[in-house]
Amino acid sequence: MSAPAAAHDESAPHRDVDAPIMLDPDRPTGTPGPAARESRMDEPADERRPTFWRRFPAAQAVALYAVLRLSGLIILALFAHRAGADFWSLLHSRFDGIWYVQIANDGYDAGLAGNHHPESRSTLPNLPFFPLYPGLIAAVAAVTPFSTPVAALIVSGLAGLAAAWGIYAVGAHLGSRRVGLLLVGLWAVLPHAIVQNMAYTETIFTALAAWTLYALLRRQWVAAGLLCLVAGLARPTATTLAAAVGLTALVAIVRRQDGWRPWAAAVLSPLGYLGYLAWIGHRLGRADGYFYMQETAWKIGFDGGGSTVNALKEVLTEPSRLAAYMSTLLLGIAVVLIALLVLHRYPLPLMIYSIAFFLISVGTENYYWAKGRYLMPAFTLLLPIAMGLAKARRSTVLSVFAFLVLVSGWYGTYLSLIWKSSP
Repeated sequence: MSAPAAAHDESAPHRDVDAPIMLDPDRPTGTPGPAARESRMDEPADERRPTFWRRFPAAQAVALYAVLRLSGLIILALFAHRAGADFWSLLHSRFDGIWYVQIANDGYDAGLAGNHHPESRSTLPNLPFFPLYPGLIAAVAAVTPFSTPVAALIVSGLAGLAAAWGIYAVGAHLGSRRVGLLLVGLWAVLPHAIVQNMAYTETIFTALAAWTLYALLRRQWVAAGLLCLVAGLARPTATTLAAAVGLTALVAIVRRQDGWRPWAAAVLSPLGYLGYLAWIGHRLGRADGYFYMQETAWKIGFDGGGSTVNALKEVLTEPSRLAAYMSTLLLGIAVVLIALLVLHRYPLPLMIYSIAFFLISVGTENYYWAKGRYLMPAFTLLLPIAMGLAKARRSTVLSVFAFLVLVSGWYGTYLSLIWKSSP
């Protein structure tokens, strides 16, 4: 069992949606939970007819995600046209996107000195950027007529659809089809959601994280370990996912559940991340090559939150920029949502992943304005909101999402056209 909780009472005829959400070891794998069954029982008979969307609910989630992201892109395109900016360049030729495209074209630098990158105007080494995304970019560019920058956007876009599917699967497994759709919708209209359509790794990592967590919830240990291994080649924050897999597997091992499979998941989960660190160490000729490079060349490390606290004090006591205020707001909301995850006893892997992701985002020094983007793959933080909206009237839900679409589109336009640093 993936979460430490009391066994589910199968004799209870009804359970309120607000009750603790726990995995049931006696429920067959893949069987919808009580909240999902109740939701379907409450639906009118005509809504239970086998339409395409109800036969393939994941397709509805993917379509919802595509529509919501398209709305944000339309808003950006309108303002970019008015400002005389190149819409596509805003998506693929800024900050990290430049580095990933260059790696896809030219490969990795040989050492700390790096090569001169004309577009980024930097001689920093490109070694901190993990290889999965640029590798996929290069593969798409090799088998299609598209340029490398366009291939980068294609990979990000397809990964976003895969992420929406995985996020839906997690939400539907825990609650109902409605919860899954709301969870996807909320993730699609985050303030930093424009990054999901840029040449960044947020979508591909979120897709891998969502499917890893879904596999854990279904106790598919080997699949979870392999997915986490691949995620370790996408971003260094895969350590949070490996922690979720490893600690959940440890609980199963202590309880002597599922035989050798939890052991396999625990062993497999960190191998991608550790493998890339080992390659960097070999490349630079020292075991701690990755961390040494981050500290000496990029001036980025883990300071336990010291720089974040200092930046927070500055935001609260002195006039600051909009991006800093947004990060402060999102960090505060994240604290509340983590408390709700713990108080409502969500499954163990979701709590571990959410808390670990928050801690590593806060603990990374500098880049305070980007903390909101750092938190984007932690879609699990949105579960309490999705659960609450699932009980609201349709008019309320539509009003909430109309507001969020406008805020997300406006802030995405701000990050793309006005904000001069990384989003």
